[in-house]
Amino acid sequence: MKGIFTATFVLAAMSVVPARLAAKEKTTKITVTGGNLATAIEITDSRILDSFNLWTGPGTSSNEADGFIVQWSRGAIAEPPNRLPRYQISFYTERSAERPFYVVSYCYDPAVRRGYVRFPGFLDKWYPQDVDTIFCGVEGNWFFSRTIWDTTIGPLISRATAKEAK
Repeated sequence: MKGIFTATFVLAAMSVVPARLAAKEKTTKITVTGGNLATAIEITDSRILDSFNLWTGPGTSSNEADGFIVQWSRGAIAEPPNRLPRYQISFYTERSAERPFYVVSYCYDPAVRRGYVRFPGFLDKWYPQDVDTIFCGVEGNWFFSRTIWDTTIGPLISRATAKEAK
């Protein structure tokens, strides 16, 4: 009996180690595609990347009310208006330089100065990869984005669409 307990404990400990190692990885790049963008926006400035820690919120060891790019404390919300351009926000790490490490959807409503983030649902392309990285338990839902995310990404999207309109 003692041997079974020891083996079970060792296997359980081994399954936790990769998640802890991955949690220490820093985001090295964020890309924004879709919506009304003809070309992707790439963010590689570490001062910006450090503000959006993927490892905060549900499914992580963090208990922060606001983290990643989401206002977790406000809970899930209704889907924002379909008239808003939808963007794919992809997060990369050193080990995932070629393929996104985590992907969410984002849209912004300038009329109410409010952004929204959606985590891929079960039938969405990025669901398997995202839940393999972090299972938040909120997949398929929309949330209010953090103001710091909106004020960081909004001007980048505006500049990119203005350049493309010229």
